[in-house]
Amino acid sequence: MRKVSGDNIEVYSMEQKTEDGLWKKYRKTRDPKIRDMFIIQYAPLVKYVAGKVAVGMPSNVEFEDLVSFGTFGLLDAIEKFEPDKNVKFKTYAVTRIRGAIFDELRSIDWVPRSIRQKTREVEDAIGTLEARLGRTANDQEIAGALGMSEDEYLKTMMKISGASIISIHEVWYSGDENDKASIADSIESPSSLNPEVIAERDEVRRVIVEAINELPDNEKKILVLYYFEDLTLKEIGKVLGVTESRVSQLHTKAITRLRARLKNSRRGIV
Repeated sequence: MRKVSGDNIEVYSMEQKTEDGLWKKYRKTRDPKIRDMFIIQYAPLVKYVAGKVAVGMPSNVEFEDLVSFGTFGLLDAIEKFEPDKNVKFKTYAVTRIRGAIFDELRSIDWVPRSIRQKTREVEDAIGTLEARLGRTANDQEIAGALGMSEDEYLKTMMKISGASIISIHEVWYSGDENDKASIADSIESPSSLNPEVIAERDEVRRVIVEAINELPDNEKKILVLYYFEDLTLKEIGKVLGVTESRVSQLHTKAITRLRARLKNSRRGIV
């Protein structure tokens, strides 16, 4: 890795210093030359994450806007990254970039009100139904609870798919910054947090893991492949032997079901 910055040329090379060494130096000195080098090196990562988020978004959401939002996440990641942890910067940065994009999308309220309302209706129906059944509800049962035919239900899931293309790290969110948990929280050093906050976040993560484990196998596979193996919906379709639209539909169902279960858990219903 080599970068020449400004008139006062200073070259950092990977042959001379490892990247870990540069991170440690940056943590100590906050040298803007090192920061700029990291920004340039990881800028393609912002476009990659923005590209994944763009899948399923409505036409009024511009790719370049997503890149712009994500850049703030990259800058935040560079400032907060701790090289002494056993976490690669890329892994940490992806979470920060994705989080910054969705934070901004939430702030501009890009989801049409009708879609947001329908999403809530489906989540509530699933949550109530599965709490009563004590098991995972199938499509026919959910459609019946919504007063729809199964075909109408599946079409509805496709309509709200854009609203569900959210990071799994954001599913535990109720509008209050203190009411969400993310993998970023797990990666960050807890040294600045008091024990009560740490315990609360650990409990939230435990509930999320349990909820994921209770999903149907095909929905669970898609979440793992999309969020943790970092595959696109198209790539997942090839792996599973189904169309990209079917993957999008299953992804929406998984997220909707997951959010419903987390709501129930918060309320003490399940």
